[in-house]
Amino acid sequence: MQQEIDWSNMTAAEVGALADEETIVILPVASTEQHGPHLPTGCDAILTAEIARRVALKVREQRAVLVAPTVWVGLARHHVAFGGTFSISFATYHALLRDVVRSIRDAGFSRILIVNGHGGNIAALSVLTDELAHELGVRLAATTYPMLASQAGDIEPILEDQAQLQHACEAETSMMLAIRPELVREDKLAEAHQPGYVKGDSSPLSDPITVWTSFKDFAPSGVRGDARRATAEKGEKLFEVTARHIADKLIAGEPWSR
Repeated sequence: MQQEIDWSNMTAAEVGALADEETIVILPVASTEQHGPHLPTGCDAILTAEIARRVALKVREQRAVLVAPTVWVGLARHHVAFGGTFSISFATYHALLRDVVRSIRDAGFSRILIVNGHGGNIAALSVLTDELAHELGVRLAATTYPMLASQAGDIEPILEDQAQLQHACEAETSMMLAIRPELVREDKLAEAHQPGYVKGDSSPLSDPITVWTSFKDFAPSGVRGDARRATAEKGEKLFEVTARHIADKLIAGEPWSR
């Protein structure tokens, strides 16, 4: 019988039986926000939970691993103008993650990987990973799930109109088509693109000079990129390469072996 990986499916005693300093707990964090005219507001949470699940399935053959429940809210003020969006302050996010990570620690685990699926959380997690690791005495690390695969050059060849994951785009739409096609409003795909978008464009949110910008100001459709070329086949490939790169690191003992 293979090890169960979903914390929420286990009894407290079953979770406790895995409590060990070597067991890895994957904590998916995401956002609930607008995703253009064609994707559900829960897109980030759905995709990040699936990435975490696939990573754990690859890791469990060699290391004990659990996937904690997904933190479905994050820093999404830049999407609020569209409606349908939850956003919390940095102070609230800090307090929320502190208590979630503390709960994981108090359940007997010390090796925790946050897997993030929302761009608006990246800057906050860069600070909080350091803060919470020292405050709570845990071996805490964080990654945003496309980054390792993107750096390895494994994402761009899958996509036609983008070089990397954007927002409600060819990539995210493909991934939703792969696992939850019933949630993709295919009759709205013709509207799901950003006029003038050029492959390789980065988001204004990552400009060298930081200034707060509403997503609606540079992407009125709610889409960064172009979802019209999305396919389930591309989505499955994206899941495979992104999960594989994270799993390979964990199996090798990274990032804690550095």
